[in-house]
Amino acid sequence: MTADFAAVDWGTSSFRLWLMGFDGQVYGESRGSEGMQHCTTAGFAPVLEDHLDRAGAAPGLRVLICGMAGARQGWVEAPYADLPAPVTALAAQAVQLAADKAGDREIRILPGLAQRDPAAPDVMRGEETQLLGMARDGIEGLVCMPGTHCKWARLEGGAVTGFKSYMTGELFELLRRQSILRHAMPDEGRFAPDDPAFVAALDQAIADPAMLPGALFGLRAGQLLDFSTREQALARLSGLLIGAEVGREAALAAPAHITLVGQEGLGALYAAALERAGYALNITDAETASRQGLLAAAIEIWGKK
Repeated sequence: MTADFAAVDWGTSSFRLWLMGFDGQVYGESRGSEGMQHCTTAGFAPVLEDHLDRAGAAPGLRVLICGMAGARQGWVEAPYADLPAPVTALAAQAVQLAADKAGDREIRILPGLAQRDPAAPDVMRGEETQLLGMARDGIEGLVCMPGTHCKWARLEGGAVTGFKSYMTGELFELLRRQSILRHAMPDEGRFAPDDPAFVAALDQAIADPAMLPGALFGLRAGQLLDFSTREQALARLSGLLIGAEVGREAALAAPAHITLVGQEGLGALYAAALERAGYALNITDAETASRQGLLAAAIEIWGKK
């Protein structure tokens, strides 16, 4: 058998491609670091063709893309779809590239997702495909998606019905590298989810998220006064920021069952925070969710013809 289409998850700094059948079987794959930032100068088409060749794609194989290739700064802008968003809505609004960009292939890019609420405006691009991949697997309810801009989203009836973005990861990097706190931080460093400094900061921030601004300078003061090491200050900074985010969500609605995307690295830190806040966790894999979402959209676009 041969692949029915190529599925591409094109991030800001990453590229992943799978040759897939409508039955979900994967016939080949290729991945690399040529994300949107690389392609704005090197070009999108050459990167795509190179990875298609590496994966062994047939000439003219159609391609479905999600992620930052559809951003305003990307290959071709795929405007945001609105809530509520089932997979049919994303598939219907996929943008087909013109022949001068696509060559002899049919290439479509899925839209991002917009929450057009003046009181809570928000957007996502790439995560919506993961969410609809989870919906395809029957996942419902609250979903936490750790990242530079962590997303908390809700799946109901197979559709994304609402979401909120937290800039927790970006704030962590800004504070540790560009604020006064940089003098209290190690140049590099890692810590485990059960690190005592991280856990103590989690508990403090989960219990009272509003304490965050008043707790930050203490990281510098504690290091100056020899109450903590630089490594402990780093773990504590992460615990305060993640704990404040999780504590805020827990204060808005009593903790219940939640699906967490990813269980390594940042995902493990969020797992520790969510469990300490009282959430019951279901762990799912981000890459599998992306692939399943692209499959669901491809079936809507081409598989029913």
